[in-house]
Amino acid sequence: MTACASPIAARIAGCRLCASRFAATATRHTPRPVPWFATGARVLIAGQAPGARVHASGVPFDDASGDRLRRWLGLERSVFYDRSRVAIVPMAFCFPGYDARGSDLPPPPICQKTWHDRVMAALPDIRLRVLVGAHAQRYHLGMRGTVTQVVGDWRARAPETFALPHPSWRNTGWLKKNPWFEDEVLPALRARVEEVMQDD
Repeated sequence: MTACASPIAARIAGCRLCASRFAATATRHTPRPVPWFATGARVLIAGQAPGARVHASGVPFDDASGDRLRRWLGLERSVFYDRSRVAIVPMAFCFPGYDARGSDLPPPPICQKTWHDRVMAALPDIRLRVLVGAHAQRYHLGMRGTVTQVVGDWRARAPETFALPHPSWRNTGWLKKNPWFEDEVLPALRARVEEVMQDD
């Protein structure tokens, strides 16, 4: 895994805008932005925010959710983490922390407002957007709706954009209730990923 050479990524890595916000959470952690992209990337993975494990490792989707996402995409780990090919751009670059009940806090809006338009401007070669979860879907699609509605309308946006549920184990029940996702969406997504990667 090579270092990301993008100047905007270097600026994000040094961001401490949310230091006081994170210090006030139940986890009382310090910021650790995880920018993972380089100019020239063809595939965009837009997610929600790093979790606690990613905060510790500094590697995005470094957990069981990432394993499932890579299976969905049909990508080997080495390709998934090649920043020159795959840009991983969550709606917050830092782990937001947990609340007093141990639940994930949402991505702080200041991260999106400060960085996201700049990041997208630095990624002019994106040919496939993979929008993981509601926060990313709202930003990139400018729309709201249930996960089932947004993901289910995949044909209206394919082959340039695919909306996915979060690959967390928490969504295993959703996957069982909606077999069309694995039967219809994933084959089309994998075919598009393969097509884009072959053009590199």
